[in-house]
Amino acid sequence: MAPEAPSPLDQKILEHFAGNVVRKDLTTELKQNAVVPTYVLEYLLGQHCSTDDPAQISDGLETVRRILSKHYVHRNQAELIKSTIKDKGSHKVIDKITVTFNDKGGFHEVEFTNLGIKKVPIEDSYVKRYPKLLVGGIWAITDVEYELPTDPKASPWQIAGVKPIQVPGVDHDEFLAARAQFSTDEWIDVLMQSVGFNPEPFTRRGKLLTLIRLIPFCERNYNLLELGPKGTGKSHVYAEFSPHGMLISGSEVTAPKLFVSNANGKIGLVGYWDCICFDEFAGKDKKVDKTLVDIMKNYMANRTFSRGIEQLTAEASMVFMGNTQKSVAYMLKHSHFYEPLPDKYIDSAFLDRIHAFNPGWEVQPVRHELFCTGYGFVVDYIAEVLKHLRTEDYTGLYKAHFEISSEVSTRDQTGFEKTFSGLMKIIHPNGKATPEEIAELLEFAMECRRRVREQILRIDDTFKANDFAYQPVGGGPAVTVLTPEEQQYPAFAGLRPLNPEGAPEITSAEAVIPTAPASTTANTEPAKEQHLVVPENTKGWSYRRLFADHLRGCSAIIIRDPYIRAFHQIRNLVEFLRMVNEITPVGDEVTVHLITGSDQETMEKQIENLGQVQDSFAGTCTPFSWEIDASPNFHARSITADNGWKISLDRGLDIFQWFEFSAFKAEAAVQEARMVRGCELSFIRQSATDS
Repeated sequence: MAPEAPSPLDQKILEHFAGNVVRKDLTTELKQNAVVPTYVLEYLLGQHCSTDDPAQISDGLETVRRILSKHYVHRNQAELIKSTIKDKGSHKVIDKITVTFNDKGGFHEVEFTNLGIKKVPIEDSYVKRYPKLLVGGIWAITDVEYELPTDPKASPWQIAGVKPIQVPGVDHDEFLAARAQFSTDEWIDVLMQSVGFNPEPFTRRGKLLTLIRLIPFCERNYNLLELGPKGTGKSHVYAEFSPHGMLISGSEVTAPKLFVSNANGKIGLVGYWDCICFDEFAGKDKKVDKTLVDIMKNYMANRTFSRGIEQLTAEASMVFMGNTQKSVAYMLKHSHFYEPLPDKYIDSAFLDRIHAFNPGWEVQPVRHELFCTGYGFVVDYIAEVLKHLRTEDYTGLYKAHFEISSEVSTRDQTGFEKTFSGLMKIIHPNGKATPEEIAELLEFAMECRRRVREQILRIDDTFKANDFAYQPVGGGPAVTVLTPEEQQYPAFAGLRPLNPEGAPEITSAEAVIPTAPASTTANTEPAKEQHLVVPENTKGWSYRRLFADHLRGCSAIIIRDPYIRAFHQIRNLVEFLRMVNEITPVGDEVTVHLITGSDQETMEKQIENLGQVQDSFAGTCTPFSWEIDASPNFHARSITADNGWKISLDRGLDIFQWFEFSAFKAEAAVQEARMVRGCELSFIRQSATDS
């Protein structure tokens, strides 16, 4: 169970933050059996396993398991817990509790999420002490009692005590003193481990892309947008990291729930939470209340919202998380990065309130080797540190070293200054950093705001472009900040605004992006109808040589092959997708849809593997989808493209003979090095309606 000896960094963490750290793989191990937020588990682990002594860790783990087994309420064991409370008279339960006000009775009532009991009276003193009980609820250790009342209408359940699951407090001066013992690189790695990631596979930029997600917890009224492929852990921080954050579905929120109910005057989520994250925010089919968008625009700009004629203020930061389906190049060439959002949110005034756009397509997909096995902060501890830092203002700390170009607008400057302030609080909480470190964070912050502005320019020609530049105080060369996608795709970067047909106007004359070089074995003549026989036991054949000329210029491909089931057959499919990806011009997209068969013995693994292929190619220029055709008459194999070509295949994609796979063998990397099976292909030209 115990990992190798703690690393030097782990030892340093244990030395300077004793009692506030935990081994992160223990959290992962416990979460397999308890569906509770990370901060709940680490609250318990921090009390019993904050050590590097294997024996103490083992004993502490057993203690935590025993506590969870005895007191955590699983939904399917709710009746057993109720019976236990009845038999014992009282019992401590770990559950999420929410309070509502009974206006007819004039008292507050508790509802237990997993235990399932409702309308349990609770003393007003608890509600005053923990106001989040009223909005969203909190996880707590609650003493529940049972006694049959004399009044049949009264509840037999009673609350004898409520203890929220959170650290009691943080000595900020002690925290700063301990932070001073770490270099900047070490501290960034400590934070990465605290979030739950092994820092080694991440680049410096990859770490910043992850840590920017913490800014809403330490910066008041900070507005962050992150769009990217699914599976990158976008919502993890907001669901699990802090008891001060609330994760909600972007399609479920209403104006009364978020801001204030005019019916009863109750303040909504923004009045009680430091950070509100709208998950699954993207999606064209989602219903959006235009009134809510207008209220959010005012709140995100001014911190205010109204109840009738009364103006109210709040400090909650807003985070918007959503998935993208298109590649970066495709969005730059054909639309804009906001394209996945519901139409009512593609509003320049709303989007201009966003302080930073985090490029989620750069974030690594979550996989096993990224998870941390070392030590990090008990998340509730670092959450309290970040909450304390909300009272600090670091927006101007760069001004002693750097000055901003006069071209930058006030709103742009406010945007990147808040991002800079947040990163300083997270990485340099004492406000002290070298000019080089300040420049790094300032440049990253400016880039994230520039992405917001550049994409707004594509949808609203009333906004003006301006350079994002800074230079050292007292003179020196100016640094113009560009986003990576502007540098990678310069021909598409300046396309604006969108014309009525939806395609960008080309401002750089006849800009051409080179495609991948053609294979030396590819047919250079125009594609033609033919019947091709591939001899048995020959080499020199590849999907590119066979298919590329007939697939160029298409935008959709359908593969019909009943035998894409075994591992090597799905590997062949991936190689076909790679070939299509290579011949697709940068900025264009070719969808590939597979229709295949299955059988009971291999279906489960087949579905898992095809699902991985679909997920991994999402966001590339060859998005992939698939379906199972269970028809017993499904035998013919073909590739049909919407450019008018159909390729009939007697063996489908399975043309290569078996070879022993090794990453160091030519056969694994080069299809032309493989021996093929004899097969025949027919290339048939058909009308668009036939395809």
